[in-house]
Amino acid sequence: MSMAKGTNLQVPTTALRVELSRRPGPGVPDADASALLLVDGKVRDDTDFVFYNQPAHSSGAVRHEGKRDAGGQVTDTLLVDLARVEGEVQRVVIAASADGGTFGQVPGLAIRVLDARDGAEVARFDPAATVETAFVLGEFYRRQGAWKFRAVGQGYDSGLEGLATDYGITVDEPQHAAQPPAPAARPDAPVPATATVLAPPAPPVPPSAPPAAVSLSKVTLTKQAPSVSLAKQGGTSGAMRVNLNWKMRKQFSGWGSKLGRSIALHADLDLDLCALYELSDGSKGVVQALGNAFGSLHRPPYIHLDGDDRTGAVDTGENLTVNLDQSQKFRRILIFVTIYEGARSFADLHATVTLQPQHGAPVEFSLDECTVPSTVCALALITNTAGDLVVQREARYLVPDRGVSPQRTIDRAYGWGMNWTPGRK
Repeated sequence: MSMAKGTNLQVPTTALRVELSRRPGPGVPDADASALLLVDGKVRDDTDFVFYNQPAHSSGAVRHEGKRDAGGQVTDTLLVDLARVEGEVQRVVIAASADGGTFGQVPGLAIRVLDARDGAEVARFDPAATVETAFVLGEFYRRQGAWKFRAVGQGYDSGLEGLATDYGITVDEPQHAAQPPAPAARPDAPVPATATVLAPPAPPVPPSAPPAAVSLSKVTLTKQAPSVSLAKQGGTSGAMRVNLNWKMRKQFSGWGSKLGRSIALHADLDLDLCALYELSDGSKGVVQALGNAFGSLHRPPYIHLDGDDRTGAVDTGENLTVNLDQSQKFRRILIFVTIYEGARSFADLHATVTLQPQHGAPVEFSLDECTVPSTVCALALITNTAGDLVVQREARYLVPDRGVSPQRTIDRAYGWGMNWTPGRK
């Protein structure tokens, strides 16, 4: 049902899928969906704001699903379960923000409310836009024990930050440099004719802890929030360093038992950070220390492995660099790690992966506990989606078949289709 601004309808079901859709194209700004759970017109705290960096509400009532690009449409999806909205929450506001321009530059902008069970359309609203950079598109609200949906269409020219602040969200702002102190008086400066003796100042009152703030740039990927757009974090150019560091829970040479299998853990553990790549021209390959395939930053594949580290230290570890200035030439990149020697499994390792764009916020995540005899782990899959590089946390441990290399194992799992030959380093 197509709705006009200001109209409302009763929602026939409580399990809903809300899609923000647009048509992609050169120079078209991206659009992001978000939701706010309101009591008396404001959020109770910052956790009532659901968006790409805070993708799930603790009640389970709203979850941000992320973007899909299919059939000439890019959709950003929210799942809304009105049956799980807490009793004190009166409204669930559905909003959108534009990244890289205004909504007047976004063709085919629409919000659709669908029945989550069968996909039937409940409502559709196509807002008229000009200079807005954020929108309240619609809202679910309680009326006489039932839920209704209203098409709102209220625009903001202050972006996601302005919209969020208007509803009571505390937004984390960049720190500014402190002002320099006022210059001291010269020793020969004239003294005033009269002077007032001031009592010593009272001891300062310790400041109360500032309220927690929502960061629009900090990203930690989890199972519940596994993906992020690099463009949203400002990572659209320059070099991006990918770092893997680890610590061993046990540092000894010997054999131990885990899950009925013998596992060797040695102090000279050697993990190798690697990358499978597929470029937009269809060429494929691997960047790894094995075979001295270190890649190149300024010519294909635009990925370079810095070296081979055996310490896993936070300030070193394994590193490779991706040239984001060539992002349009990437189709997909799979970052993975293999055990070259020193262990027969990733068990008892504490590993952290950090992607640090030169001009954006870092993206980081930890690996899950390994409970299988795995010697190769897929870390992150980076895909070119509608011209934007999207990072997907994988943290997937794979177990090679007997006689099959870790590289061939991960190739099969992700369908890269390469021919492999034995190599040394």
